[in-house]
Amino acid sequence: MTEKYTALYDEHKKLGASFTDFGGWQMPLKYESELAEHHAVRKTAGLFDLSHMGEVWVTGPEAAACLDYALVGKISAMPVGKAKYSLICNADGGIIDDLITYRRAEDRYLVVPNAGNAAVVAAALQERAAGFDATVADASAGTSLVAVQGPKAQELVLRLVPAARHADVTNLKYYAAVEVPFLVNGAGLELLLARTGYTGEDGFEIFVANQDAPALWQAFIAIADDGELTPAGLAARDSLRLEAGMPLYGNELSLQGDPFAAGLGAVVALSKEGDFVGKAALAAKKEAGAGSTSGRHLVGLKGQGRRAGRAHYPILKDGVTVGEVTSGQPSPTLGYPIAMAYVDVEYSAPGTALDIDLRGKVEPFEVVDLPFYKRAK
Repeated sequence: MTEKYTALYDEHKKLGASFTDFGGWQMPLKYESELAEHHAVRKTAGLFDLSHMGEVWVTGPEAAACLDYALVGKISAMPVGKAKYSLICNADGGIIDDLITYRRAEDRYLVVPNAGNAAVVAAALQERAAGFDATVADASAGTSLVAVQGPKAQELVLRLVPAARHADVTNLKYYAAVEVPFLVNGAGLELLLARTGYTGEDGFEIFVANQDAPALWQAFIAIADDGELTPAGLAARDSLRLEAGMPLYGNELSLQGDPFAAGLGAVVALSKEGDFVGKAALAAKKEAGAGSTSGRHLVGLKGQGRRAGRAHYPILKDGVTVGEVTSGQPSPTLGYPIAMAYVDVEYSAPGTALDIDLRGKVEPFEVVDLPFYKRAK
């Protein structure tokens, strides 16, 4: 596979980043310390390059109907300016990807899939648009995505937005987006600003053309005082999203899983009019009690000791395997091991005592509600 590089790759090299492959992209894993980057996002703000994510535009008179058919949610009910978390499933109800859709106009939507699934999702949307008066255009190759996450995120964004437009930022609700000018290189660069994120903190994701991404990145670093803004890599992003109880495709979500087992049943709009891909299979899974009375269910696990479980470690009850860890590590914020895992539904209630087999050594854990961490509001 040919390695792919974001438009910010040279910026990361200047900052001394350690790189890792993620979905075929060379992405910054960390700069100096993933723990310092994690704590910075919780206490001040972190600056992330998310340009490996996909951006697919669906436009036209029947764009809403097309997305209602293509995705499991009722996208047509979303007001202009808002965003919605949803899933794209196959005919068997398996999860192809989880994604966010932004409604930018009555007939114009931006779909943002995960990095490794971007091409697959774009192709699936193209295929599912057949028969609808809608156009699917994959803009991923020319689009970068920069995120500012943390308690100081809004303050930092306001420093780059003209004062006359500050209300557009401060009034922006969670899972909403607006186009605002950013003062970059002395010019007002009109960019799409979304109040979304993957860290459990307040924050923003900013869509920018590749050619303007380095200037935007540099502008954020330039306007931040010492300690206010820390470039952060994928390692911190993973520990932050785990504390926030947010699933990662390839860990908690997959083609072999289903929305009900993953605790995402509310995302599936079985009651919406008309058919959608996977509807019959998902209705049958729900009727069979998937994730509630049968199969396995995604839970949070809190360690009672000091050692952390990792992905694929077996989960035991009285020495018998009843589940498997999907993500796990010591929580930098909370100070104890945490994990997300699929366990047999009869052992999924909060308070249930379970063990994780850490390569031959059994460690005690307890089922807890997700998320592990909630920010103070």
